[in-house]
Amino acid sequence: MEHNLQDRQTGLWARLRERAAAWNDPEARQQRGRLAGQRRRLARDWARIHLRRMAHRTHGSLAIHQAVGPVSFLVVSAALGVALTLTTLYTPSYAVTVDGAPVGVVADRDVVDRAIADVEAQGSSLLGYDYQVQGDIGYQFALTLKTDLNSQNQIEDYFYSQLNDVSVHLRKCEVVVDGQAVGVVKDETALRDMLDDLKNQYVNENTTSVEFMQDMSIQYVYAADSVLTTEEMQAALQSSGNGSGTYTVVKGDTFNGIAYANNMSISDLKALNPGVDINRLMIGDVLNVKAQTPVLSVKTTEHQVYTQEIECPVETREDSSMYKGTSKIVTQGVKGEAKLEADVTYVNGQEQQRDILSNVTVREPTTTIKAVGTKEKPKTASTGSFSWPISGRINSYFGGRYIFGRYSYHSGIDIAASYGASIRAADGGKVTFAGYKGSYGNLVVITHDNGTQTYYGHNSSLLVSAGQKVSKGQAIARAGSTGRSTGTHCHFEVRVRGSAVNPLNYLR
Repeated sequence: MEHNLQDRQTGLWARLRERAAAWNDPEARQQRGRLAGQRRRLARDWARIHLRRMAHRTHGSLAIHQAVGPVSFLVVSAALGVALTLTTLYTPSYAVTVDGAPVGVVADRDVVDRAIADVEAQGSSLLGYDYQVQGDIGYQFALTLKTDLNSQNQIEDYFYSQLNDVSVHLRKCEVVVDGQAVGVVKDETALRDMLDDLKNQYVNENTTSVEFMQDMSIQYVYAADSVLTTEEMQAALQSSGNGSGTYTVVKGDTFNGIAYANNMSISDLKALNPGVDINRLMIGDVLNVKAQTPVLSVKTTEHQVYTQEIECPVETREDSSMYKGTSKIVTQGVKGEAKLEADVTYVNGQEQQRDILSNVTVREPTTTIKAVGTKEKPKTASTGSFSWPISGRINSYFGGRYIFGRYSYHSGIDIAASYGASIRAADGGKVTFAGYKGSYGNLVVITHDNGTQTYYGHNSSLLVSAGQKVSKGQAIARAGSTGRSTGTHCHFEVRVRGSAVNPLNYLR
């Protein structure tokens, strides 16, 4: 009995080899090629005859209406356009059926022959006997859109599905997102576990729902040009593409920071938000941003209960002892507190929407009292911004530099000037020094209303004296090269709380 089984298996493999040899025999291949060529020529001839008949019918119609003239030309043009469309978009093809049931549409019968040969070889290997595709295969000639033709893999999928229980060992999983195939994976269990992990990374104790945003499906296929590992499939699903989204401004946000956080340049963010003043962002402003969105995104909803501060109302009171434009807090209020309940929607962990379900005040805020000045400012009052003391090229910048043959620290900027040119106050204030001071040469120091000081050095002469109040733009000195200087210029310095800072951050 054992010998009989062995002989049977040997015979089966012998027949398989014979069939494979017959299929690959050069003469057989040539014969199949000749037959395929004949079929294609017949199909082209049929298409030409069909188009010629259309042209004859059109021409006959025109013969009846010869007097129309231009209309005839238009009709001929339309007919030629139809013919061109048919030959460009459509191709002769065969609609394939098995026992009358549709299987697909192919450009050549060889596609079906090759698919059947592959399936029979695989089936014989799995079943242990000479497997043959069953059913009456039919072909019907047709003209088909080139984009609607089926590949050999798709035809093979149909015949593999006829293997019933054995096909489970051959089938693979194709992941499709929004109608687009991403790739094929062999291990279905590992694939489904990976998809669950993609969702679960965004789930916490408050999560009420989790789902993929895109239309994602797993379809069984049997033939595939390439198969991905589960890790490769995960990388493909999480690969990013440029999308679009919005960002809501919160406390502490800056325009630069928002651009950086969204992997954008400042100019790109400006272009998407042309009506936004980048220097006056308000909490709650909604900005358009470019979002990096993966192929497959996870949407979660959380039910949250939390407390939130209630800002203090502000009451202003006029104060005639203070200058206009200035204010101070007389009484600082205490913020209130509210308890909120909300459903919050996230996409890939980023908040997209917050629906407030309830808002209950736990503690009312108290009022902040602010005094606002009404007194007219004198011309010598500080405006809070600095103008350039003189127009010119910057010869030396703030910070370290090489001068007089060695490296040294430069506490301001040097602005080129012609000898005797007017040096003007960067802002209103009080002159607290005017005289000669070491390496500064002839120096003027102005102390402004907020305590900030500006220095003007190397002057040829001074036009103000200590204790004098000056207005913004008032001439205070003449440019020169006194002190430790290499040429005529204005050394301009800004000191905040006694420390030198880069003047270019303050000049307007």
